[in-house]
Amino acid sequence: MSIGQREKATQKRVIKLFAQELGYTYLGDFTDRSNSNIETELLTKFLTRKDYSPVIISRALKELQDAAGDQSVNLYDLNEQTYKKLRYGVKVSESVGQHKITVQFVDWEHPLENDFYIAEEVTIKHKRPDLVLYINGIAFAVIELKRSTVSLSEGIRQNLTNQRPDMIMSLFATIGLVLAGNDSEGIRYGTTGTPEKYYLSWKEDPNAKDEVSAAVRAQIEAYPLRLDKNLISLCRKERLVEFLHNFIVFDSGTKKTCRPNQFFGCMAARDFVQRHEGGIIWHTQGSGKSLTMVWLSKWIKETVPDSRILIITDRDELDVQIEQVFAGVSEKILRIRRGSELIQKINDTSPVMMCSLIHKFGKKNRNKSGETDYTGFIEELKRSLPENFSPKGDFYVFVDECHRTQSGKLHKAMKMILPKATFIGFTGTPLMKTDKETSLEIFGPYIHRYKFDEAVRDKVVLDLRYEAREVEQNVVQQERIDAWFEAKTRGLTGVAKAKLKQRWGNLQKMFSSKARLGQIVADIVFDMETKPRLHDGRGNAMLVASSIYQACKFYELFQETELKGKCAIVTSYEPAAGDIRTETVGDDGETEAVKQYEIYTRMLNGKAPQAFEEEAKEKFIKQPEQMKLLIVVDKLLTGFDAPPATYLYIDKSMRDHGLFQAICRVNRLDGEDKEFGYIIDYKDLFRSLEKDVADYTSEAFDCYDKEDVSGLLTNRLDKAKEQLEDSLEALRALCESVAPPKDMVDYYHYFCGANTEAFDLDELEENMLKREQLYNLSASALRAFGEVSGELQEKYHYTVDQIKAIEKEVTYYIKVRDDVRLASGDYVDLKKYDPDMRHLIDTYLSADPSRILTSFGGATLVELLVENGIAALKDMPSSTPKEQEAVAETIENNVGKEIVEKTQSNPKYYEKMSALLRELIEKRKNDVIHYEEYLRQIVELVKKVHKPESGTEYPADIRESAAKRAFYDYFDGDANVAIQLHEAVMFSKQDNFRGNKIKERKIWRAIRAVVKDDQKATELLALIKEQSEY
Repeated sequence: MSIGQREKATQKRVIKLFAQELGYTYLGDFTDRSNSNIETELLTKFLTRKDYSPVIISRALKELQDAAGDQSVNLYDLNEQTYKKLRYGVKVSESVGQHKITVQFVDWEHPLENDFYIAEEVTIKHKRPDLVLYINGIAFAVIELKRSTVSLSEGIRQNLTNQRPDMIMSLFATIGLVLAGNDSEGIRYGTTGTPEKYYLSWKEDPNAKDEVSAAVRAQIEAYPLRLDKNLISLCRKERLVEFLHNFIVFDSGTKKTCRPNQFFGCMAARDFVQRHEGGIIWHTQGSGKSLTMVWLSKWIKETVPDSRILIITDRDELDVQIEQVFAGVSEKILRIRRGSELIQKINDTSPVMMCSLIHKFGKKNRNKSGETDYTGFIEELKRSLPENFSPKGDFYVFVDECHRTQSGKLHKAMKMILPKATFIGFTGTPLMKTDKETSLEIFGPYIHRYKFDEAVRDKVVLDLRYEAREVEQNVVQQERIDAWFEAKTRGLTGVAKAKLKQRWGNLQKMFSSKARLGQIVADIVFDMETKPRLHDGRGNAMLVASSIYQACKFYELFQETELKGKCAIVTSYEPAAGDIRTETVGDDGETEAVKQYEIYTRMLNGKAPQAFEEEAKEKFIKQPEQMKLLIVVDKLLTGFDAPPATYLYIDKSMRDHGLFQAICRVNRLDGEDKEFGYIIDYKDLFRSLEKDVADYTSEAFDCYDKEDVSGLLTNRLDKAKEQLEDSLEALRALCESVAPPKDMVDYYHYFCGANTEAFDLDELEENMLKREQLYNLSASALRAFGEVSGELQEKYHYTVDQIKAIEKEVTYYIKVRDDVRLASGDYVDLKKYDPDMRHLIDTYLSADPSRILTSFGGATLVELLVENGIAALKDMPSSTPKEQEAVAETIENNVGKEIVEKTQSNPKYYEKMSALLRELIEKRKNDVIHYEEYLRQIVELVKKVHKPESGTEYPADIRESAAKRAFYDYFDGDANVAIQLHEAVMFSKQDNFRGNKIKERKIWRAIRAVVKDDQKATELLALIKEQSEY
C-alpha cells in the first residue's frame, strides 16, 4: 500500500477483503440504479429458501417496508420500530382468521445460514455512502472510508450529515452499525444518532475464549493494516450478527451499541452462565457496567430456559438507578421494596427480572453486645419461609458493587434462600487486601477484567491531572493547650487520660481548624474564577470532606463567598431532632452533632433531604453554572450513576475503593473541552495514589485455581475459630480468681478494688494490667466470633445450641468489660470534651495559605525550567544526596524525552544536545561537579533544547525560523544555502503537500536545483515534512 493511497484504491482493497476473506457477495457499483435499504429481490430469495409461502412473504415485506418507510417520526423512533421487526420478526397469516406465523427476516440463531452482501457507491438522492453491508438484502451497516492522510473524523461527520431528515435519513431506518475508517487510524464505529465524540475504537481481547474470537485473532494476524484488522473483527459474519442481535439498545432516547470491554465481558460471562458457575466482572468505573448488566440479563432471559434474574445492590440510590436503566431500555424489572415481598416473588414463577437491596434478605438483628446476630437471623429466616417455599426457575443473581455487598454472612442468607442460584459480582474497582479473599471465595474467579490503564488508553475515560496542596497549620500557644489538659483531666484514671490525649491527637490530625478550612474555601473560590471549565460555567467540582460535621463547616464558610446558593452538601445524613437529644453538654458550647444538625437544617430550608439531593444533583449535571460545588463525604462517590465532575478537591484520608471511586468521578468524558480529570489533594494522598494505581492495573491473582481460593477462606476461618477458642479460654482463666458467686460486685472487687463506693487510686493502678487484659481479650473474642459464626454450623459441625452458648459467653464477657470500664473510670465520655477541644483547635491552630506540593498539570517541567530557571525546583525536596539524585533523574528524563521528540525536526542539532546531556549525566554520576553547578548547567542545556532560538549560536537571519535552523545545521553552518532552501520551499510548496506525491515532487525539484544532489534532496524533503511552519 502506498502512503496516502486514494480513497477509491482503499475502497477496492476493502471490497476484495470482504469478498475473499469474509465471504460476502459483491453486488457491484450502485451509482446508477434506484436503491433502497431493503432489496426486496434478495430478501424474497432468502425467505423463499426458508419455506415461507409467496403470500406470507409479500405480507411480511409490506409490514417491514411500512415500518422502515415511515416519514412521520424522527430517526430514533424510526430505528426503534424497524429494529423490533427485524429482531423479533413480524406475525402474519395467509388470510383473515388463519393462525398467524412469525416471519424472521434474519436467521439470528444460525448466522452462517444468512446471505451477506456488499455494495459500493450506494446512491440515494444526491448522496453516495462508500460501502453498504446487507444481510439477506437488508442494509445493516454503512462504511465511510478516507485516505490515510485524511482524519477519519471527516468520515464520521459525513455519516452524521447523511442521517439528517433533509439528506438520506430513510436509508438509516434499518442500519445497526455506522463505521468510518482509514488505513492509519483504523475503524471508529457507532450506531445511528451516535455523536462524534462517542464513536468507539475496536480492540480484540487476547484472552477471549469463545470460538469466534479465537478465529478472528487468527484471521487478523495476516493483515498488517489496522483498518483491515478492525473490519474483520466487526464484520466477520458471526460477529456482525452477534452485534446486531445482542448488543443494540434503545436507552431513553439514545440508541447505543457496546464497547469492546462490554462485548467481551458478556461473551466471557455466557460461558460461566452455561456452566452454572459464578464469578466477578471487574470493569473500571465509567466503562459502562450498567449496560453490561442489561445485555447479559437480556441474553440469559432469552437463551436460558426458566431463567430468572435478581439484581442486588447495597444502597437505595443504586437500586433506584438500576430500575431506571432497565426501564430506559424497555426491559421490565420489578423493584422489590420489602423482604416479605422478595420471598413471595422468589416463590412465585414471575416476574423474570427483579432488583432489590441486599438488606431485604432480612432485618439486621442485633444482640446485646451490639454485634449483628447472623446466626439468629439465619435461623429466624428459615422459620419465616413459607412451608411450601421453593424458588421457582433457574436464578442468576447479579450483585452490584460486589466489593461492598459481599459480606459473607449476608451472602450466606442469600445462598440459603437461593441454594441453586448462580452469583455474578460486578465491581468498578479492583478487589484489594482482605476483600480479595471473601469476594473470590463467594463469587468465584474473575470472569472478565477491564482495568483503569486500558480504559485511559482506549479513551473510554480521561487521564488525570494531579496537584497536591498543603495548608500548613501551626500550634501557636502550646502552653495554653497543656494547661487546659491539666485542668480538665484532674481525677481521670491513666487509661482515661490516654484516651482523651488520643482523641486530641486525632482531632489535630483531622486538620479541622476553622482557619485551615477557610484557606481551602479561599482556594476553591479562587479556582472557580481562574481554572479552565470552572470559570466559564461549563465545569463543576466536588469537595470530599472528612466527616459530615466538616462538610457542614465548609458549607457554612462558603455562605460568606460568591458560591452562596451555588453549593450544597450531599451526604447520607438526615437531620432528626432525636439525634441531638443527648448532645447538649451545658455552657461549654455545642457538640459537633448539634452544630451539624443546625447547619444542615438551615440548608434544607424545609425540604426533605431526598428531594433536596435530587434537585442539587440535577442542577450540578445540567446547570453547572447554578450548582458549581457539591460537598460530599461518601455518598455520590460510588455507583454507576454518580454525577461526573471536572475537579475533585480531597480533604479526607482515603484509600482503596473509596479513593478510586472518587477519582472516577472526574475522569468521565464530558465534551471536547474536557481533556483531563483534575484532582486537588489537601491530604497528600499521592504516595498512596501511586501505589493504588499500580494495584488498579496490576495482574494481581489472575491465575487463582478454585482449590487455592477455597484454601484462602479455610485458612482464614480456621484462624478465626482458633482465635475465638483461645480468647475465651484466656478470659475464663483470667476470671477464674473472681470470688463466687461472680456477681458484678465481685468483678469490681477483682478488677478495680475493695471499696466500691470510691475506689482507692493505688488499687486501681495495681489492677490496671488485669483490666487491660479483660478489655483486649473480650474485644478479640467478639471480633473472632463475628468472623466465624456464620460457618460454625456448616463447616465445623456445631449444633445451633452450641453456637448460642458461645454467643452467650462472648456477650457475657462484653457486658463484664463494659461494666468494669465504667466503674473504674477507664471509660471517658469524649462527647463532653468535644466543644472545648474544638474551641482549642479553632483558637490555637493557625493556617497559612495553601502551597502546591506536587503538580503534574499545566506546564511541563522543561517549560518551568526555561521560564524560572533553578527557582522552578524550589519545592522539590533536595536536602539529602538521595533526594538530589531523584531531582536530577527527573530533570534528565524530561529533557531526554524532549530531545527524542524533537530529533526528527533537526537531527544534527538534537544529536549534539543529546551528547551534551550524556556528558552532564556522566559528570554528575562521577561527582565531577557539585549539585548547584550541575543544576546551573542543566538549566542552560534545557534552554538550548526547548528554545534553540534563544541562544547566540545562530545568525540573526536564521535564528527565528526552525526550518532555517535545521537547514543551517544540515549544511554545517552555511547560512546562504539555508536561506536559499527556505525560499525555494516557500515558492514551490502547496497546501496539504504531505502524502501527495505530485506536490512533494514539485518541492523536491526546487530543492534539487539548490543542492545539485539527488540523495541530499531526498533527505532534505524528509526534513521539510517535519517542519511545522511549512
